[in-house]
Amino acid sequence: MAYTLQSERRFPCQLCPLLRQPNYRKFGKKELEFVAGFKRGELTVDRGATVLGEGTRNPHLYTVLTGWGFRYKLLADGRRQIVNYVLLGDLIGLQGSLMGEMQHSVETLSPMILCVFERGQLMSLYREHPELGYDLTWLASREESILDEHLLSVGRRTAMERLSYLIAFLVDRARAAGIVDGSSPTLPITQTHVADTLGLSLVHTNKTIRKLADRKLLRWAERGCEVIDGDGLAQLARWEGNREWIRPFL
Repeated sequence: MAYTLQSERRFPCQLCPLLRQPNYRKFGKKELEFVAGFKRGELTVDRGATVLGEGTRNPHLYTVLTGWGFRYKLLADGRRQIVNYVLLGDLIGLQGSLMGEMQHSVETLSPMILCVFERGQLMSLYREHPELGYDLTWLASREESILDEHLLSVGRRTAMERLSYLIAFLVDRARAAGIVDGSSPTLPITQTHVADTLGLSLVHTNKTIRKLADRKLLRWAERGCEVIDGDGLAQLARWEGNREWIRPFL
């Protein structure tokens, strides 16, 4: 079964593991009480499942509590463009809340646990806790800035620079979220995911991966991409990395 919705909470808001992460902002007492009432349960999703589908309407918003996923769009002939990746603390489904239906899909890269929020209560969040409303604006603005960088990469970087940027970007985000450690973290992505993100053929992607592997920057394994030198990848992509922010979440 791909989905398991649980009203019983393994992670009550007061004991949320994100609150223990140094890069995530802490809630005030009243904010935490509101978010705890806003939350309707937790959704457990298997690897490879579609959480939200393009063109669908969904009564819920979700915060990623564990696992990895990605956002994508499809052309009529089935070609896929991955537009971004979702990690710990990211909010998904907001677009459908504001526009009526989803303009992209979300699929899991690994098993995920999602906090479930009732979309119908979103206006009460803005009305009763404008600081939380600002947090939603921050999350939307951050997503826009990430997409700007992705567009620059696809439009102007070479294939090696694109791939170097993507891997360095994912490592940077995963480290900030506290979900990878050590000097050689492994990212749970396939070469097909990379090709669909960078707008390259699978053959071109494989050749580019081999070039970076020859430079001892990464290694492709059965579990995904093992990053040997994240700083070297960022330098090759001419990417300075993300600024360190104390980021909000719901």
